[in-house]
Amino acid sequence: QVHLVESGGGLVQPGGSLRLSCLVSGIHFKFNAMGWYRQAPGKERELVASISNVGVFTNYVDSVKGRFTLSRDNAVSTVYLQMNSLKHEDTAVYFCNTHPRPLDAWGQGTLVTVSS
Repeated sequence: QVHLVESGGGLVQPGGSLRLSCLVSGIHFKFNAMGWYRQAPGKERELVASISNVGVFTNYVDSVKGRFTLSRDNAVSTVYLQMNSLKHEDTAVYFCNTHPRPLDAWGQGTLVTVSS
């Protein structure tokens, strides 16, 4: 059974930083490219960043380039998202899942709220 457990969200002021973590179980983690996705209130879920199975290649949407850094540790089946210089528009629930085709199973997500 697949489990995706996101953590690390919270309330942060504009310009602040957070580090999200996602612990994955039930799949062969090291063989899967992973992505961080987010869903802002009233909007569709979108891909924010992706990382190849061994972490060599990463891609980011333009809106987070230079501010977010995606990494992974295959030894502990965890993917991370370091978010710096956070903006109001980064407010969303953040999820991890496989990429490019997400699994049907999604975790509960972790809420990031950027507000002064």
